Amino acid sequence: MKGFPGFPDGKVRTLPLPEQFFTDLLPAVDHLGEMKVTLYAFWRLSLKEGERRFLQREDYSADTAFMQSLAASPRQAEEALDDALERAEARGTFLRVLVEDARGTHDFYFLNTPKGREAVEALTRGEWRPVPDAGAVVTLSKMRSNVFSLYEQNIGALTPMIVEELRDAQATYPAVWIEDAIRIAVKNNARRLKYILAVLERMRAEGRNERQESEDSEKYLSRYDGYLDFAENKPG
Repeated sequence: MKGFPGFPDGKVRTLPLPEQFFTDLLPAVDHLGEMKVTLYAFWRLSLKEGERRFLQREDYSADTAFMQSLAASPRQAEEALDDALERAEARGTFLRVLVEDARGTHDFYFLNTPKGREAVEALTRGEWRPVPDAGAVVTLSKMRSNVFSLYEQNIGALTPMIVEELRDAQATYPAVWIEDAIRIAVKNNARRLKYILAVLERMRAEGRNERQESEDSEKYLSRYDGYLDFAENKPG
């Protein structure tokens, strides 16, 4: 373990943190990577100027010392970074905005503070852009946060493997399907990822109709009452 020589003498720059960080957030965070990206965000954002401050993934990945603190190998560090950012977003500490322009898709992370929320609202209203392309498409990543939050609050801890499985599910199914599958798992007392994925497969196989189900969602979800044997005996 690398030792720490202590803080130096004389005047040093200090970083204030909101009281809620210690009373609400610190007791809730149980993942070291998530805590690291959160604290790093407070520090890096304090170094920026202007009213609307944000970070991008590259702000983390370009910091060699920080990335080495996440994992020994560069590949593992990149995976750990994505996992930690997902967790901080899912918890609601970060607000993530996707901006798509001619150069590709960019992720922007704002702290969930009054100033951060104001910046995100202004961004989604088209009042400003963090990239020069005025015609860029902006998407606020709300549904993704809902999926991770729902899983953690109702099913269990978000391990790296589970996070990856949920990412794959998000690439395959609409977010509302995943949210409903989690609710079905809770209702049937089958709080397992395998069960959730089986429900999603059944939704796809049956050709779920969004318009009809939205008219009576409880009636639709009730068709999964007792749906246990197939999911539990499904291979994989």
